[in-house]
Amino acid sequence: MSMKDAAGQTQTEWQANLQKIGAEQGFYEALGDQHTALFVERGKTLIVTFENLDHVYGNAQDRMPWGYDFVTSRGWSMLGLMAHDWTWYRDGHVHDFFDRLREEGFFARFDKVIFYGASMGAYAAAVFSSAAPGATVICISPQATLDREVAPWETRYRKAWRRDYSDRYGYAPDMVAGAGAVHLFYDPRAPLDAMHASLFRGVNLHKYRCRFMGHRIASLWLQMGVLKPVIEGCVAGTMTASDFYTLLRRRRDTPRYQKEMLQTLEKLNRPRLLARYCRAVLARRRGPHFRKALRAAEDRIAKYDRKG
Repeated sequence: MSMKDAAGQTQTEWQANLQKIGAEQGFYEALGDQHTALFVERGKTLIVTFENLDHVYGNAQDRMPWGYDFVTSRGWSMLGLMAHDWTWYRDGHVHDFFDRLREEGFFARFDKVIFYGASMGAYAAAVFSSAAPGATVICISPQATLDREVAPWETRYRKAWRRDYSDRYGYAPDMVAGAGAVHLFYDPRAPLDAMHASLFRGVNLHKYRCRFMGHRIASLWLQMGVLKPVIEGCVAGTMTASDFYTLLRRRRDTPRYQKEMLQTLEKLNRPRLLARYCRAVLARRRGPHFRKALRAAEDRIAKYDRKG
């Protein structure tokens, strides 16, 4: 791939830079043709992250694995797994990698081990956490499996359907049984995500409902400024439902959340409720979409009143 990013660096050059960082601070390893791993050693807390390599390369300003600066600035060590495609990390090379880390006692070197991911990365965080029993798992909008026999109702991610979800590191709800705390965040109003979440059970499971946030919860949390506090609370072991829902109050002043709420209310055919919401938003900021929706709602209310 010769295309350069905004910083004028080719993907080959970028990967060479990661190799250099790995050689100096830990290790960098290609796991077959579709996955890579970067380990940076700092302190006795290890954060294991999973993401999509091409997304990181194309969008991250520093072109590092998710949370590299956030994790290392806190003195935590980081193992960042990256995928070149929508693989759901279903690859023997990745499986062998985690087998090897477990057998070599890699995870035992740390006082705390945390597996983190969102969507595809959340599935991977859940299944591979079984290589480090007792680890903390943070899953945002996870899938339990994409096995067509188990989840035929899952209509997304067609590209990954052909992969094998029946071998080791396969069914996420089973794989987190030996974890310490499992923090699962999802939107109960997103039907497919809610169905996956319902398959996760156990005394170590903590579910947090993120209503009206859709599938891309993590990106909304970034806008709200709550992603880091949520991660920190889970890492410290202090996160409670009360703490989380207090943080979630910030959504009320987040433009993306307000817009998604507007779209939800417009589908409910409740103009008075819609009008109240629009007035509440407009009392805080300017918003042409909300002004337009308010006028439409007031027109409908007037029509109902005339008929009454």
